[in-house]
Amino acid sequence: MKLIFTFLLPGLLLLSAISCTKEEERKTFPLSAEIFHSVDGKQVAFTALTHSAVSWEWDFGDGSSSTEKNPVHVYSDGGYYLATLTAKDAGGNSVTKEVTLALELTPYAMLTGDYTAEGYQGKTWKLTANHSNSGDYFANADAGFSPVDGTPVPLPTGIFDLEFGMGAIYKDEFTFHFDGSYEHDVKEDNASFGGIVYQLLTNGGADIVNANGQDFGLCIAKYTPEANATFTFNPQEDYTVSSVYGPGGQLTYKDVSTLDFSGTEFIGFRDFERKVIVKQISNEKMQLAMFMAASPDYPSINTNAVLLSFEVVK
Repeated sequence: MKLIFTFLLPGLLLLSAISCTKEEERKTFPLSAEIFHSVDGKQVAFTALTHSAVSWEWDFGDGSSSTEKNPVHVYSDGGYYLATLTAKDAGGNSVTKEVTLALELTPYAMLTGDYTAEGYQGKTWKLTANHSNSGDYFANADAGFSPVDGTPVPLPTGIFDLEFGMGAIYKDEFTFHFDGSYEHDVKEDNASFGGIVYQLLTNGGADIVNANGQDFGLCIAKYTPEANATFTFNPQEDYTVSSVYGPGGQLTYKDVSTLDFSGTEFIGFRDFERKVIVKQISNEKMQLAMFMAASPDYPSINTNAVLLSFEVVK
């Protein structure tokens, strides 16, 4: 029996080796890839989780690339980026994966949204009815936007609907695109929120459809949005505007962010001054200071401002 076992042992070992080789071949994984990443400010560490890959090509979405398997890349600017990994195997087959990054978002990126997203059509905002939680109020057009005497601070939630019967202003939508184009939807009433003195002085009030807010200088009036409109966002400037509170009828607001528009376009509130100050902005909400010439004694010179907030339309 010992002789037979000794004789058979080499053959059994050979069969075992052949069996293991075939088992290993059966366990070879097909080409696949996934991306893992970690973010520290504008620095991103990428990891390629791949099977059967022999080469890796990274496109970081900012014009830079790498052939390292696990590169670390520092983006020069905050914003949205689409990073792409292409992995290849020894046979030349390839697989591609993508990951969207949101890095230290700039105000412009928060305003216009993720332009790298599939089906991107800009980022749309509308006036929020939640004024009380947003710190909205009626202001004087002075250096500190002091509250108008006798008006509530903050404004009650839903005030333009519940107290003024002007709820239509909460429906209008304003869309900002990354390329600087701008869209304005005035909805079914074909009208917009604005100053009543502006309407009276420009066309005798012929376009006014709702004057319920006239005691506060407010109205809703017909407006046709401009085609091919654009906007300009300035993250920091010294902005000079007409004001009855300033020497010589002017005030300069130092180091403020502003939004300006082409043609007759505007956001939120239509008056002589269409350029607005961006008081606060986040990915979900922004508050604007929109000027108003509310006295016929000072034609086209700002006397007031409305500090109102906008929310993202989901």
